[in-house]
Amino acid sequence: MKITVLADNNSIIDHYYLAEPAFCLFVEEGDHRILFDTGYSDVFRTNGEKMGIDFNTIDTIVISHGHNDHTGGLAYMQDLKQEIRLFAHPEASQNKEYEGMNISMPVRFDQLNDNFSLCLSDKPVQITEKLIFLGEIERNWQKVEPLENDELHDDTAVVYKDDDGIFIITGCSHSGIINICEYSKKITGISHIKGIIGGFHMLDNEKLNREVSAYFANEDIEVIYPCHCTDLKAKIALSQVVPVKEVGVSLEIEI
Repeated sequence: MKITVLADNNSIIDHYYLAEPAFCLFVEEGDHRILFDTGYSDVFRTNGEKMGIDFNTIDTIVISHGHNDHTGGLAYMQDLKQEIRLFAHPEASQNKEYEGMNISMPVRFDQLNDNFSLCLSDKPVQITEKLIFLGEIERNWQKVEPLENDELHDDTAVVYKDDDGIFIITGCSHSGIINICEYSKKITGISHIKGIIGGFHMLDNEKLNREVSAYFANEDIEVIYPCHCTDLKAKIALSQVVPVKEVGVSLEIEI
């Protein structure tokens, strides 16, 4: 599997691409070409086309949750004519607000063109032979919530199952990065986490930093790529217990 970052808060130095406070990954797994989230605007597509990605080959989109900084780019996929499978939690397209702001999906699922085939599920679903959409994350393991009273049940993730462990792709981890890790292990039956990329929703929360750091310290995780909604204090705390890699637009990872 190969992952390329198309949208993130940061870009890699000396790689001249656009950044925005949003998230989008291009995932190549076997014969499949997958978008994990679509960012806030057309930035993901502008960057991808500059990198030489042919968006006419995209066959799958996974939506991590229904916030506009992860789904806004759907508006810029409507010109594509090929069949595209779209995986999301059934509640992803419901109205979302935060501190009085509307942060819902700009384009709802029922507004997408007919070439989009919807797979809305709160249960795990196989995307490819090795890639699993997790559906609704069980919240049985984590004590400290990323956001106080966070009830965003459509927050989900994807796990890549390999012979020597699993690799987790998450968008914002509203359901808790520990919960996502433990649920991924439960669904796959594999306890070794090779790596994680995505937003951990660790923002100015010292209790959460301590809890996640303590959890990671007991896991044999090879590498993590915290980005998007993971602040500097959290990255510094996590770097004490697990190798942390920088993330930005144009980063490529081979798993």
